[in-house]
Amino acid sequence: MLEYARSDLACEISQREIESLQGTEWSERQIGPFRKSTLRIRDPESARRLGKPCGTYQTVDCGKLHRLTGEREALLIRLLAGELRGMAERLSGRRPDGSFGVLVAGLGNAELTADAIGPKTVGRLTATRHLRQYEQELYRAMGCSALSALAPGVLGQTGIETAELLRGTVRCVRPDLLLVVDALSARSCARLGSTVQISDVGIEPGSGVGNHRAAITKKSMGIPVIALGVPTVVSSATLVLEALEAAGIQTEAPSLDRVLKKGQSFFVSPKESDVIVDRASYLLAESIGRAFTDGF
Repeated sequence: MLEYARSDLACEISQREIESLQGTEWSERQIGPFRKSTLRIRDPESARRLGKPCGTYQTVDCGKLHRLTGEREALLIRLLAGELRGMAERLSGRRPDGSFGVLVAGLGNAELTADAIGPKTVGRLTATRHLRQYEQELYRAMGCSALSALAPGVLGQTGIETAELLRGTVRCVRPDLLLVVDALSARSCARLGSTVQISDVGIEPGSGVGNHRAAITKKSMGIPVIALGVPTVVSSATLVLEALEAAGIQTEAPSLDRVLKKGQSFFVSPKESDVIVDRASYLLAESIGRAFTDGF
């Protein structure tokens, strides 16, 4: 894959690449109006070839999130909540019940629309961890997990790596699971605001836009990490490449490669970016709430 054709989405890896490797497993399933795909990368060589860490990547193709209403919206929330609970139980070896603790971290810059999904999602959550200590009867009556939430900002705002802030928080709060929510980059415009990805490999903030920061993984945090995200940006070089390929124009020329590389630092988001981010953050927050804080 070309260097500038960046994507955080495992579902955008070509089927030919996946099928050529023995250490991968791909499956698809239709759930009502949504299509769920699962990619499992089982060995280091396959991970190296595909450019993704070993682990499980689940993708839900749901159409334009900001246009979902009624039954479809409710179904998506139930679907995502079920996937989150199932993955949390598998990773921790424990059922998410009243003794279970989850820390939700909303990554990204709240002042930059296309990067604000994480902070906005956290802002919509209902924290319950403090109730377990100070309002025990209420906590038992709610029948929920101990949920704590944090929007750590970005390095340029705090001067502190997000991974450092979360590592310190994990040591103090001692949750059983860390759930990080972030905006992602896509390779296809059709994916923007239309896809939700859940993975058990953690996340490297900014990697999709070439701004690599310290990784947030089980190894660095000491507890299982689930990454949840929605793509909101695509690189300008990828836009041009996609348009040329759609027109049947040869894109292998070295001269074109040099031109496109010059534009790899520019990223584009849809004109409805504010609506997409607002709606996506609502849907993700509702899914997290249903998974961990709704009565069991």
